[in-house]
Amino acid sequence: MLQTLMPSGSPSTSPPQSVAAAAVSIEQTAGRLDVLVNNAGISGRVDGDAQDPTTLDLDVVRDVLDTNVFGVVRVTNALLPLLLRAPSPRIVNVSSNMGSLTLQTGPVMAAYAPSKSMLNSITAQYARRLVDTQIIVNTCCPGYVATDFTGFAAPRTPDRVPRSRYGSQPCPTTGRAVGSSTTTASSPGEAQTGDDGRHWRPTLGLDRPAHPGWCRTALGRA
Repeated sequence: MLQTLMPSGSPSTSPPQSVAAAAVSIEQTAGRLDVLVNNAGISGRVDGDAQDPTTLDLDVVRDVLDTNVFGVVRVTNALLPLLLRAPSPRIVNVSSNMGSLTLQTGPVMAAYAPSKSMLNSITAQYARRLVDTQIIVNTCCPGYVATDFTGFAAPRTPDRVPRSRYGSQPCPTTGRAVGSSTTTASSPGEAQTGDDGRHWRPTLGLDRPAHPGWCRTALGRA
């Protein structure tokens, strides 16, 4: 919906007044917001060792953080009043396993990877703060997918995910592979594997399995 309201660019990369205008438009159109997916993200320049930690270009760090972290905060806070009007609101922040301090996957990118580490952390802080509301806050990792962002170099396309690859992507927050746990619902937040092999978390109160390759975390919900 936000893309429709703001065709010139993502709200996460737009000035604060544009984000506020989007909130007004949503209120006038729908009166509430059921789901917010913070999907905007940039990798930042990598030429000239710009993301080598020993020669790190701080302007690149600022640009990446402004979209990948500050943009998420900017949009989320502007839309919180509308989310609170929904019966079962959700916030999903799209992260990356490159932000995992345990996995340390992917190339060395000292602006992009830390931005996803911070996104994971800010997601946890939102979940803690909103634990007494109806809002559930999640983070997810779509994995390595052929898109503009990856230069279409990945073997997996957004519209085709082989069943054999369900559970192949680790959770960006915990480092646990999706579907690696088969604990019962009595263990809050633990992963469940359904009969069809799909991964889900009943403690989230969601009745659909996670998108293949995503890892839901029950942050803020027991």
